[in-house]
Amino acid sequence: MANWFECKVKYEKTLDTGVIKTVTEPYLVDALSFTEAENRFIEQLKPYISGEFSVTDIKRAKIAEMFDSEMDSDDRWYKAKVAFVTMDEKKGVEKRSYQTMLVKAGTLRGALKNLEDGMKGTMSDWEVVSLADTPILDVFHYDYGAAKE
Repeated sequence: MANWFECKVKYEKTLDTGVIKTVTEPYLVDALSFTEAENRFIEQLKPYISGEFSVTDIKRAKIAEMFDSEMDSDDRWYKAKVAFVTMDEKKGVEKRSYQTMLVKAGTLRGALKNLEDGMKGTMSDWEVVSLADTPILDVFHYDYGAAKE
């Protein structure tokens, strides 16, 4: 089971216009602890950021499921709030439990399709409560092959 941390980095970025601007960008890292998340995050960023940068925030992200996509056009991450619907036999009422999921897609419509495709084998009833674009730029999965070495 993945343990997700949202990490933010602050650095000076050269825009397409040539202007240098200080930006803060969020990423997701799969790690066991805050310390490991920070270390893995820094190692992932080193090849892409020239100059100084600082990790400004690390917090746990409660992500129950992640639906990644290999399509080049899918370049955004969407946050889906999904309600699982069950019946309370004793009271005779529907009970809802909510989970947050991330879906990679190019558009909002594509995110809904990818979410529905990912949830096809689900045994319980579910419905999408909300689906929204996130500022997350990339997700760094835990590399189990490197951990075994």
